[in-house]
Amino acid sequence: MQELINIFVKSIFIDNMVFAYFLGMCSYLAVSKNVKTAVGLGLAVIFVLGVTLPVNYLLFKYVLSPGALAWLNPSYANIDLNFLSFIIFIAVIASMVQLVEMVVEKFSPGLYSSLGIFLPLIAVNCAILGGSLFMQERAYETLTQATVFGLGSGFGWFLAIVALAAIREKLSYSNVPAPLRGLGITFIVVGLMGIAFMSFMGIKL
Repeated sequence: MQELINIFVKSIFIDNMVFAYFLGMCSYLAVSKNVKTAVGLGLAVIFVLGVTLPVNYLLFKYVLSPGALAWLNPSYANIDLNFLSFIIFIAVIASMVQLVEMVVEKFSPGLYSSLGIFLPLIAVNCAILGGSLFMQERAYETLTQATVFGLGSGFGWFLAIVALAAIREKLSYSNVPAPLRGLGITFIVVGLMGIAFMSFMGIKL
């Protein structure tokens, strides 16, 4: 249990997808203009990461990794389908994003309209694919560990985008110098938030 908590906390604060690896920055900057839209996209990212990482973990362990097909037949032990990882991972991610898109469009048309093109673009969000690749690289031993890592990474991305959206809403009422209005002051805020999150890197888990 302690190990799962460590993975969850580490993926949120220490290995945050945005501030530690700068993944998913395009939608992070574009959809963080107001809190409501940021919350919607953040929840979608949590769901997609929470579902795709366990699925991709099972596919990698029992289909794609070297010798994974031995459970089908001992003669398949020499087969290595690792080169298909990118394609398979992206296919799973695209399927889950399509499901999220249909659900949001049906039950929250306003949010669907606010997210615009960035909702289907979750399929090519590098934070989503990065989660599966990190899972593969770190060789988590159990499905539970992979799932906790996916949920933690999603919560970390959610926390980052909602925090930035809240700050940007306040900045819209602030006296920001003309040359820095818009993305200029946003880049400065993101940089300061990144520096703040670096303080968590000293935590040993």
